[in-house]
Amino acid sequence: MTDRAPARRPNQLFRNLNAKIASIPMILTALVIFLGGTVWTIVYSFTNSKLLPRMKWVGIDQYERLWAAPRWIISIENLAIFGILSLIFSMVIGFVLAALMDQKIRFENTFRTIFLYPFALSFIVTGLVWQWILNPDFGVQSVVRSLGWASFTFNPLYTSSIVIYGILIAALWQGTGLVLCLMLAGLRGIDEDIWKAARVDGIPMWKTYLFVVIPMMRPVFITTLVIIASGIVKVYDLVVAQTSGGPGIASEVPAKYVYDYMFQAQNLGQGFAASTMMLITVSIIIIPWAYLEFGGKKRG
Repeated sequence: MTDRAPARRPNQLFRNLNAKIASIPMILTALVIFLGGTVWTIVYSFTNSKLLPRMKWVGIDQYERLWAAPRWIISIENLAIFGILSLIFSMVIGFVLAALMDQKIRFENTFRTIFLYPFALSFIVTGLVWQWILNPDFGVQSVVRSLGWASFTFNPLYTSSIVIYGILIAALWQGTGLVLCLMLAGLRGIDEDIWKAARVDGIPMWKTYLFVVIPMMRPVFITTLVIIASGIVKVYDLVVAQTSGGPGIASEVPAKYVYDYMFQAQNLGQGFAASTMMLITVSIIIIPWAYLEFGGKKRG
């Protein structure tokens, strides 16, 4: 037996050799472009790069300027409001719709397609559509006033204090369908015997969902949470299409801040510093998810 064991190890190395060879370009791309670009961005965030990158070290000056800029602070506040509300509402609405859809209703495929259709649109298209819908001259406000409510006011995209909520409405309209499909797939994976046992024991349906079904769907919730959160951090198209950051800078977000400083203000150092902070935010989301998904499995 001891003579055969070493002979098997080389065979393990050459198993699925074609697949391993085919994956080499993607591995090199990930290492050189993604990892290399990330390191390059972090390094140059400590320089005074303007129109072109240059190795003139300034330490953490770019980060001090970043956190002293009112525009960046507003973008972080907007991202926090948009992110928290988007996570809560998309998860709750998506799960409730999935629970209703799981009742074997008629025309389920039609409803699922209708709910998922907005996700197929680009954020630019979604932003423009909702810009028209929320426009006070010919959108919701105009329609309601034409019905007799002359004092009705609903123009979130033109009011600084609530503009981020107007963007949130468009984001929920587009992203909730994906959450619905993910949750519905998780519900369909629940064993039918569990539902039968709950009905036999006389457990109310809401308690079955709350104390049995939702804990069993933990991996689905975590995956959905990561997908939504990663999209929230890099939100850009929706803001540009709806408000371009206005009124004033009331709807600024970090991704737009990075783009403006790198390509319009021609201040690469400041743009690199802001993008590095965004990278840290994404890492805060991804690392706990990876630990929960893979670390727990290894311990098990």
